[in-house]
Amino acid sequence: MDKEQDGVEGISLDKCYQFIREKKLKSKQITVAVIDSGIDTLHEDLKGVLWTNPKEIPGNGIDDDHNGYVDDIHGWNFIGGKDGSDVNDDSGEETRVYYKYKDRFEAKDFDPKTLAGNDADNYQMWLQAKKSVMGDNSQENAADLMILKRFLTSAVRSDSVLQKAMNKPEYTGNDLDSFETNDAEAKRAKAILLYMFKADKIMDMTNKEFISDFSELVDRDEKKAEAKEKAPKDYRQEIVKDNEDDINDRYYGNNDIMAGDPMHGTHVSGIIAAERDNGKGMNGVADNVRIMMIRAVPNGDEHDKDISLAIRYAVDNGAKVINMSFGKHLSPHKDWVDDAVKYAQSKGVLLIEAAGNDNADLDSTSNFPNPVFKDKSGTASNWITVGASSDPLAEPGFKSYTASFSNYGKHEVDVFAPGTKIYSTLPGGNRYGNLQGTSMAAPVVTGVAALIMEYYPLLTPQQVKYCIVKSAMTPPEKVKKPGTDDTVVNLSDISISGGIINAYDAFKLADKVNSEIKEKELPKSTLKNKKD
Repeated sequence: MDKEQDGVEGISLDKCYQFIREKKLKSKQITVAVIDSGIDTLHEDLKGVLWTNPKEIPGNGIDDDHNGYVDDIHGWNFIGGKDGSDVNDDSGEETRVYYKYKDRFEAKDFDPKTLAGNDADNYQMWLQAKKSVMGDNSQENAADLMILKRFLTSAVRSDSVLQKAMNKPEYTGNDLDSFETNDAEAKRAKAILLYMFKADKIMDMTNKEFISDFSELVDRDEKKAEAKEKAPKDYRQEIVKDNEDDINDRYYGNNDIMAGDPMHGTHVSGIIAAERDNGKGMNGVADNVRIMMIRAVPNGDEHDKDISLAIRYAVDNGAKVINMSFGKHLSPHKDWVDDAVKYAQSKGVLLIEAAGNDNADLDSTSNFPNPVFKDKSGTASNWITVGASSDPLAEPGFKSYTASFSNYGKHEVDVFAPGTKIYSTLPGGNRYGNLQGTSMAAPVVTGVAALIMEYYPLLTPQQVKYCIVKSAMTPPEKVKKPGTDDTVVNLSDISISGGIINAYDAFKLADKVNSEIKEKELPKSTLKNKKD
């Protein structure tokens, strides 16, 4: 929707499609790669927009196109085993790095002064990992985790009681606030859960969203506590069985792109390309794209090798845009990822990355992957980093055009896009629902980029980026700096564009740039006739 026409803080997408219809523009189908957790290939709003490898014969167990990946019909799963098994949960990168070098760097005879080159870099990375993993080893942290677990148990129990008492499986904090009952057990359950909703200022969040977020928080804290005591389980060695330290060992995995938990990837894919105007669920941003799913992101941190090979797979199989809604704080093999990014740049492929959800300043905090090359050879020009914007009414306790959780950066975040309460496809039974995060903001930008590329295929990734960033809409007022309660800044203080993506204005600018390109390509005689 459009703020002026509809009173809603949208990206003016309907207005953009009206512009397309008025100009009678024709689109050219393009492929968008989504590097993520997987996708529900049976979803009613997605099965018609899946990329299909034209050179592969389904189910014959033969690598028909000789690309090293057998039966890669709709994409590839880099975190699966050749026997069909899959990695679902994995550890954090800090934990992996800490235990990988622990024995060496904690040895009695170890002297850091003797290190040079990559060894010195690895030592500094290990120190950072150690600080993150070990942290404060106090009993107070253990007590906090125990309290959190008790709160979660109480919340789950109260929610079960309230679903029956309210006779509805899903309700918001506001619904709960207005709910009246004489039942003593339901009254206690309401008091417990309503306290939590009000304390976190999330009255418009649903019970399902709240329980899910709370469970994830407790799970993360449990994993952190466990990591202090022992090395993480090596899921990769058990299942994938590749040599993780050899980038040339690349033909591993399987073709199951629906494996594990495809919640995240299904939601992201729907934002980009769910079938439009089919009377089902919701409309994706782009109207003529095919989604290539590349599964490389587990519940835990992704591995650099998988991301590097996923980017290369996408490029080699014809993707023009790659969505990357993931990130982590350490990158042991950033050089491999950088090489893949450079490869994508050389082939004219645009990469779009979520900024992250730590309300951190990326100008001073590392988040990987990023476009700054480790070898100091420059910065990728085919890259857009996306922060999450919000309708001021969407987060009642925050009330800002920025999302409270979003990372930001005056020099590192290109543009903001809607990332709170985004309605999209969910796996299992043609479901739909709201999720939020910069993971949802990035595919909004990916969808707009794909839409521009469909109708203006002459534009380079750099020109598409220019149109998106240059046309971004400046909010009518200052915004809250994420991570603060009362610090207000201009959006230009925390992003390069100083704006929120607007599909209509980006598309109009693309139309203008495209006209200038075509004009330059016309012969002089044609230009003379046009002038006359």
